[in-house]
Amino acid sequence: MSDTLQGLDAARKAAIASACDEIAANFAALKALAPRIAQAAGMWSAALRSGGRVLFCGNGGSAADAQHLAAELSGRFERNRPAMAGLALTTDTSALTAIANDFGFEHVFARQVEALGRPGDVLYAISTSGNSPNVLAAAKAARARGMSVIGVAGLGGGKLAALSDVLLDVPASKAARVQELHIAMGHMICGMVEGELDG
Repeated sequence: MSDTLQGLDAARKAAIASACDEIAANFAALKALAPRIAQAAGMWSAALRSGGRVLFCGNGGSAADAQHLAAELSGRFERNRPAMAGLALTTDTSALTAIANDFGFEHVFARQVEALGRPGDVLYAISTSGNSPNVLAAAKAARARGMSVIGVAGLGGGKLAALSDVLLDVPASKAARVQELHIAMGHMICGMVEGELDG
């Protein structure tokens, strides 16, 4: 192996080790959010038990998380059990493009919340920064509909904090680290809810 490749290998190994240390520290710090994560799980369970739904929204990687978590409810997480009502507001391209075209992109989730959300439902609003205009608009629409809002963001929660009944603002500032913690929390909540409703 050439010296150049050996040097590159060493740099890559150092980068991986550094990232692993950072990820481990962030996950350890996530334990401080345990009471709020448990509260969020209780909100999901209460809505689903009463025939309500959990609606999910977010952009980019957060849109992928929204779809992922909705699928964990309607499909399965760790066990076969009756389907649970999880709905991602990120998947209907006709609705998304029509709303964006006619009303503006900041309304793509809020209009769907107005159409589909009911009192007692939960909006799980994901925004790495906590400041995504369309996620904030969805949270406002959810509150107006009598829904509960769980805000999922980075440190501090941005503007989403003031619109959330429960704020899950993870202990990280880099977008990639925030998103890693977001899906981990989502999986924790799915596990608790599945156990509570199918125990």
